[in-house]
Amino acid sequence: MNFQTAEELLSLCEEQHIPISKAMLEREKTISHMNEEEILKAMHHAYDIMKNAVSRALNEDLVSMGGLIGGEAKKVYARKDKSACGPLVSKAISYAMGVLEVNTSMGLIVAAPTAGSSGVIPGVFRAIQEENDFSDEQMIEALLNAGAIGYIITRNATVSGAEGGCQAEVGAASAMAASAVCELLGGTPRQCLDAASTALANILGLVCDPVGGLVEAPCQNRNAMGASNALISAEITLAGIKHLVPFDETVEAMYKVGRSMPFELRETALGGLAATKSACQRCQGIF
Repeated sequence: MNFQTAEELLSLCEEQHIPISKAMLEREKTISHMNEEEILKAMHHAYDIMKNAVSRALNEDLVSMGGLIGGEAKKVYARKDKSACGPLVSKAISYAMGVLEVNTSMGLIVAAPTAGSSGVIPGVFRAIQEENDFSDEQMIEALLNAGAIGYIITRNATVSGAEGGCQAEVGAASAMAASAVCELLGGTPRQCLDAASTALANILGLVCDPVGGLVEAPCQNRNAMGASNALISAEITLAGIKHLVPFDETVEAMYKVGRSMPFELRETALGGLAATKSACQRCQGIF
């Protein structure tokens, strides 16, 4: 079994009456020549790393290599019981921010789909698992679903900030998480793809402007935004609201927008927030 586009994936799922996670598992068996047990073991290992990164950020005092971030996840988490966002979103954004702290302090993370967007999926997954008592096995299925979305984006566009801006990195991660949440909560494959489209469309045009060229600020807050956007997009879709543009076309649009961005706004730290007076002054203390 194999697919290269969302349209092909949806056809497989609807013809065989299987969820996206199952289609992705079958594809991995075909492409990797690994058996199901080996694939699931690798996925469990990846998810364990994600969970451990979340725990580290909440239990250790982490400071990034550039000194721009550190400790923010704990501050947001401390507000979870009186949050303006509610406990699920509050947890998701604090966990996402925490994984960025682990990444920027040279800790172990899963670059899903990139290191710069590595907080979105762990943040969403850990939060929704805690709030809904999902098993690790259910979360692994969700991770396979997310992998299918990430594969389609990578195959047909890009997840690189240097090529497509932050919309390609955090946007892709948010789309992956949105689709996975949709499947977890009983959504159909078509709804999963709609949720992914909504998430990616919501972030369309977001530039990549890391202060000092470091994947710290504003990257940490954008991971929080990507996590909350994933939950918003899944909720919109599960309410029965269809996305106007199919996922394949949304991915194509994202790629074209990214390619049209000036190089100053694609991870060079020469434009956007990175080029502001305050950001430049702060960088003088780093380099």
